[in-house]
Amino acid sequence: MEEQAVQEQIREIGFIASDELQVGAIEKYLQELPDKLLRFGVRILMALVVFFVGVQLIRLIRRILRKSFERRNVDLGVSRFMDSFVKAVLYILLLFMIASYFGMDVTSVVALVGSAGVAIGLAVQGSLSNFAGGVLILLLQPFKIGDYIRDSAGNEGTVEEVQLFYTRLITPDRHVVVVPNGTLANSNILNMSSVDDRRMDIKVGISYDADIRRAKEVLLKVLEEDPGVLQDQEKLVFVDELADSSVILDLRCYSKNEMFWETKWRLTEKVKYALDEAKISIPFPQLDVHM
Repeated sequence: MEEQAVQEQIREIGFIASDELQVGAIEKYLQELPDKLLRFGVRILMALVVFFVGVQLIRLIRRILRKSFERRNVDLGVSRFMDSFVKAVLYILLLFMIASYFGMDVTSVVALVGSAGVAIGLAVQGSLSNFAGGVLILLLQPFKIGDYIRDSAGNEGTVEEVQLFYTRLITPDRHVVVVPNGTLANSNILNMSSVDDRRMDIKVGISYDADIRRAKEVLLKVLEEDPGVLQDQEKLVFVDELADSSVILDLRCYSKNEMFWETKWRLTEKVKYALDEAKISIPFPQLDVHM
């Protein structure tokens, strides 16, 4: 009995000591908590300072890079693409620096990111093909900023910007068309700005009763008098088709790329006035019914 009483007293003393140790640990933690919060706050403040300074340095590096490209007359598309690429890389490096400052193992993070990158790469194959397409476009340069292009899918417009994954086109009616770079790199591209001159074809129908020779003289005179038509290039007016209700004439000439649409609209209007003055009718669809 005495031994049991002694053991119970020992256990009670152990419980009391354990409770005292727990209370002491809690008191020690509470005493150290303000200091820990202060150090953590200082770390966050320093991380914000590093981030702010890093952002300013990234902007400075990008500005220096753009000026260097301008001095070397680098193509605008290449300049913008490299600017986007350098921006992405520098921001990733900045985030890794901040993570390492907080005690993270950067090597483990890189390994984790690499492993995740394989899975993500399989999931976003389209985006990777767009990135590769952008690199090919900048290396081979089938077009440049300011060119008017049309792809095999029917997308057309003036190239405004070649980004990492997409190319922005501005249509004549001021709409924005965003085309994946992978699509452009793997399709046929019609570049209408690769040469200074551009051929123009305007089709007009005249009555079967009209004098074709006279109509050709009138229309050829319109081409010769228009300031937007390149007079040193070939100018033709010929019968293109014998349609159901009219004889289709084709006016073919050349103009400067930058004046193409303006010249075409003006010529189309002048053709109507010239045929009206010459008493040459432009017929509407007709159907002869024999009873």
